[in-house]
Amino acid sequence: MSLFRSARISFDHIAGGAAWVAAIFALGLGDGLAISSAHAAGGVVESRTGTAPDRYVYYPGTEELAEGEVRVIACGTGMPDQRRGQASACFLFEFGNGEKFIFDIGTGSMRNINSLMIPAEYLTKIFISHLHTDHWGDLDALWAGGWTAGRPVPLEVWGPSGQTPEMGTAYAVDGFLRAFNWDYQTRAFKITPLPGQIKVHEFDYKQENEVVYEENGIVVRSIPAIHAGDGPVSYIIEYADLKLVFGGDTSPNKWFVKHAKDADFVIHEAFANPDYFLNDYGQPAQLAWRACCEFHSSGPSFGKVMSEINPGHAVGYHTMEEAHAQLLLDIRTTYDGPLSIAMDMMTWNITADGVTERMAVSPDRASGVPGPTRQPPPDPSIPNPTSDFIRSGEWGPGFNAQNEMLDDFRDENGLADVDWRPAKPWYEPN
Repeated sequence: MSLFRSARISFDHIAGGAAWVAAIFALGLGDGLAISSAHAAGGVVESRTGTAPDRYVYYPGTEELAEGEVRVIACGTGMPDQRRGQASACFLFEFGNGEKFIFDIGTGSMRNINSLMIPAEYLTKIFISHLHTDHWGDLDALWAGGWTAGRPVPLEVWGPSGQTPEMGTAYAVDGFLRAFNWDYQTRAFKITPLPGQIKVHEFDYKQENEVVYEENGIVVRSIPAIHAGDGPVSYIIEYADLKLVFGGDTSPNKWFVKHAKDADFVIHEAFANPDYFLNDYGQPAQLAWRACCEFHSSGPSFGKVMSEINPGHAVGYHTMEEAHAQLLLDIRTTYDGPLSIAMDMMTWNITADGVTERMAVSPDRASGVPGPTRQPPPDPSIPNPTSDFIRSGEWGPGFNAQNEMLDDFRDENGLADVDWRPAKPWYEPN
């Protein structure tokens, strides 16, 4: 739902529908909002065979970004217990210079990233705000899925240190790779090893507005955040005279208020109120009022922060969609500026002229899209993780049944020098 003034608004993306609209105007919160029936139609269609102009949806892969433009797609906006319709936290930033950054990659979010049909070799830079699973739990899906989908290079992860080394990003990724060692060893041998590597760029979580990334016209800075313990950070992104902010998880803090001022586009968590967590989410009362309002930011707190920093456009996230109507009312008690409450696949294009909001339309069963760079073949120096005992169980007739199909594929693709079958004791060529 887009709630910035003079914008056309669609109300079909929020629970409550007409009741929600009535509530907004009954409370005077709709003043100045232009609601256009043309928005629902995508513009005036001039003929029976014509197309709808000014579409309010984004079809991934069909629009090239202009230099100086940024597209942000919400690939996860929900809670740790992600649902089929709402993944955990993840926002993809696409820049007009071709760079693509993933800010947080919470559990379930890779399904939405995959639906955008972006070649895996372009999805290699991940910025983690903190180490709760709903903010980095799908790193495994990106790591292994991109590997099998043809990514030819390692991943790179930026993330904060902790109070002690074992609470930091480098320790976490090292543990990740140890936990998935079987996965790594088998793919390294069968596919190629390089894409299974992860390069970690850990930085001091206490640093204030210091640069953690600077390349190709993009600068990323970090500031401390307050959430559950030492370590979380928020990110400030600078590109083409635009200032964008990704808050991660944070309760109201002085660093955000100071350094996010006057940003063009700000993403900050906005939690549902205690009643929702008590009555709809099943939390005990003692947790409900701490979770929403001590180590997260409630609607009124989010609004107060936005009123102070005065962003070009504010985005609240991290709340179940059925709580969005009440969340909006809570936010509007303290903030009346440009606002979106994020849902999965909501898309914003940001330029010097302003922000355009749409919903991305993408397939449920998207497959990997090849990029221009091909993976190298397997590295013969990698030891075979399959023992003679297991290899002795291969049943020749089943393998030889596919020889005609494989012969044709070999000849069509020039694979004679890498045919893997002649080394097998059961091989019976046609």
